[in-house]
Amino acid sequence: MSQINELIEKLCPNGVEWKTLGEVLKYEQPTKYIVESNDYSNEGTPVLTAGATFLLGYTEEINGIYTASKDNPVIIFDDFTTSFHWVDFDFKVKSSAMKMLKPINKKVNFRYVYYSMCEIKYIPVEHSRQWIGTYSQFPIPLPPLEIQNRIVEILDHFTDLTTNLTAELNLRRKQFEHYREKLLSLDGVDGVEWKTLGEVAEITDYVANGSFASLRDNVEYKRTPDFAALIRTFDFSTNFDRKQMIYIDEKAYNFLGKSKLFGGEIIINNVGAGVGNSFICPYLNIKMSLAPNSVLLRTQNNKYFFYWLNTNNGKSAISKIVSKSALPKFNKTGLRGVLVPVPPLAVQQSIVAKLDKFTALIQNIENELALRQKQYEYYREKLLSFPSPSL
Repeated sequence: MSQINELIEKLCPNGVEWKTLGEVLKYEQPTKYIVESNDYSNEGTPVLTAGATFLLGYTEEINGIYTASKDNPVIIFDDFTTSFHWVDFDFKVKSSAMKMLKPINKKVNFRYVYYSMCEIKYIPVEHSRQWIGTYSQFPIPLPPLEIQNRIVEILDHFTDLTTNLTAELNLRRKQFEHYREKLLSLDGVDGVEWKTLGEVAEITDYVANGSFASLRDNVEYKRTPDFAALIRTFDFSTNFDRKQMIYIDEKAYNFLGKSKLFGGEIIINNVGAGVGNSFICPYLNIKMSLAPNSVLLRTQNNKYFFYWLNTNNGKSAISKIVSKSALPKFNKTGLRGVLVPVPPLAVQQSIVAKLDKFTALIQNIENELALRQKQYEYYREKLLSFPSPSL
């Protein structure tokens, strides 16, 4: 930061120039790069969207490929959501709902412009094209090129750290999945019995002591952490954020009866999107109850059955009891009949210990990645905070 400040005092003591994005970037329509077939494969040319998904798959089409590289990158911009990505490899696109952005000349560092776009806090309120009339009119600070280059060096360093950690995280997750499948295949393990979940688990849900409709009619939800939280599988399908949990009062908590949680139980989503996904309830030191669209399992060794339910065999077993209706779901009766392998308790504990080590390693990498992301965002904001021309 001190080097940047010294350069600013030296090269632009009276402030920096500001220009709109439309003054420094030109755009190209993606028409000739649109993929002809949405039947994607596992190899070939990447098919991209400028939205959050980014990589949709691969195509073997050889015509209409956008050529990009480390020396010739491009920003793909979603013309409706304003989401964007930096791309430095060849690709095709899904639809016409984007713009390809490139610098008008070499007087600006293109990567610097990209980082400046990351600081624009704008969310469209209407479903309309955004680049020409709105987004291209946003101004960004343009210090001398030497300062731009130095800022990019610093931010690229943080980006590289994040990229490397992400690659390591993906590798560790694949290793974990490999060993989970291998260990829980139980090949060569003596004393394995096959039992139903109804034989090895206490299974309940939110209607164990009354209906959720009655709860909803008689109790007002509160977003206060003073008493109890409704634990939803949704809370764990994304990054867990305690602030987003739904809190309820004592009357609601007592009403839910057997669906009270203490931490460590298995929670399975039994309705709608993500049906069959299972999670371990965290230990939060607050009173908790199960939310709708979930079932609760308590066993002699929750972690063992949780790991098995997330194997390919476990997911397949659950999928067989899911209804084929428009709203996929299963009930407690079907779940009780699912067959699971039950090795001796010592074997279960050994498997859990090994997989817990992988889980802890993955969690450590996830924590470090989150920290690095916060550092990157902090320094990006600090480095790009120049006084506006109106001040």
